[in-house]
This record gives sequence, C-alpha cells and structure tokens, in this order.
Amino acid sequence: MPNLVPVRSRRNASGSERAVPGRYWRKRFLETLAATSNLQSAAKAANVPLARAYEVRRMDTDFARAWQAAIADGYITLELEVIRRLRDGDLKTASGDKFDFANAIRLIAAHRDAMGRGGAQGEARNVSVAEVRAAIDRKIEDVQRRVARQKAAKDNAA
Repeated sequence: MPNLVPVRSRRNASGSERAVPGRYWRKRFLETLAATSNLQSAAKAANVPLARAYEVRRMDTDFARAWQAAIADGYITLELEVIRRLRDGDLKTASGDKFDFANAIRLIAAHRDAMGRGGAQGEARNVSVAEVRAAIDRKIEDVQRRVARQKAAKDNAA
C-alpha cells in the first residue's frame, strides 16, 4: 500500500530541516497498528515520531479509543492466524522457524483476561476529568468514614 501520508519539512531551532507528519498520519498509524500490532512499525509507516503518537493519544480521547480498537483488531488477527495455521497444518513461519503457538495463545488469553477485568487492553472508557475527580472524592470520603468508625469503635472500647 503506498504511503498516503503527506510529508512536509520544518526547520528546527538549529536551522536543519526535519520531516513532520502530514495531517493524515493518524489514519495510517491506526491502520498499520491494527495490521501489525507493532507501535514502532505504525509510527514509521505514518512518518510520525512514536512520542508524538503517545502525546496525541493522551490529548485526544477519540484517537485513544481508536488506538485501543486497533490493538483489539490486532489480537483478533492473531487469533485468526493461530486458528488458520492449526486448521491448515501450517506450523512454520515464512523464515522456516516453528510458529510459536504457545506464546500466541498465552497472549490472546492474557488480552481476554485484561479485557474482562476492564484493564489497559480493555475498552477505553471516555471519562471526563470531573468524573475522575468525583470518583476520587468519593473514595476519600469512604476512607475518612471508615477511619472515623474505627476511631469511634476504639474510643468506645476504651
């Protein structure tokens, strides 16, 4: 697939030119991430520094959700590849090495477990800063009530 990402250059502080990603880098990054499950490959294909992709993920909830969806797609692809290889008796990689079914299945199982727990690999939640703060405040209040009850019980016992 041709690289559809327009590349521009920009002069940095020292005056030398450096490539900067075009405005369509996100789509290319996510497509490559879904196909390869490899962040470095996705960044290279999109002509964007990996640090920039992480920065955008932190700032843009839609991109963060799409990133998680691309990773989930990668796991689905891995699972389908394992099933295909087992059905076809395709036990060797392109380089002639034995395909590592055990590790592939462990990765798939770990991913499913994390999704079931709502972990980092699970579906990204769209939570606002206010909701996070409210949840933290509720937890603090719960702890304060528990400490007050424990203190009251200790004072009553004395």
